[in-house]
Amino acid sequence: MAKPPRRYWLFKSEPDVYGFAHFQKDGRTQWTGVRNYQARNLLRDEIHTGDLVLYYHSNAEPTAIVGIARVSKDAWADETQFDPKSPYYDPKATREAPRWFGVEIVPIAAMPRPVDRDALKGEPALADMMVLQRGARLSVQPVDAAHFRKVCEMGMVTVPS
Repeated sequence: MAKPPRRYWLFKSEPDVYGFAHFQKDGRTQWTGVRNYQARNLLRDEIHTGDLVLYYHSNAEPTAIVGIARVSKDAWADETQFDPKSPYYDPKATREAPRWFGVEIVPIAAMPRPVDRDALKGEPALADMMVLQRGARLSVQPVDAAHFRKVCEMGMVTVPS
């Protein structure tokens, strides 16, 4: 089976919950706990090993893209849905029919110059980037390849090959 072409994504995380510096220290993380069906479908069906991720600090001052990561493992059933002690527990989920999925990501580089929301909005080439659209609140969202490259340029990071 042919490997799907590389795609690009934006993952949101609050810096006080799981900031990029913590992620870098860990060296990898399981991106779990997503409880939105549209984001779940992206994690389960569209995001694949080798895809690249813009790591976005949301609910921060300022909100900004602070790093890039690579998907290192395709989707699997998010274990937090089965754990009654987890805030992400879902009593309707079963191992035979899981409802929620996660992927594994590894950090590639912190942005030497984080790209805040104002900078994103001020760049005409990014005008139709999903994260800038009214009501686009998904914690996992697709990013156009040209947008990914532009954000990396703005953040002073070389796009990984």
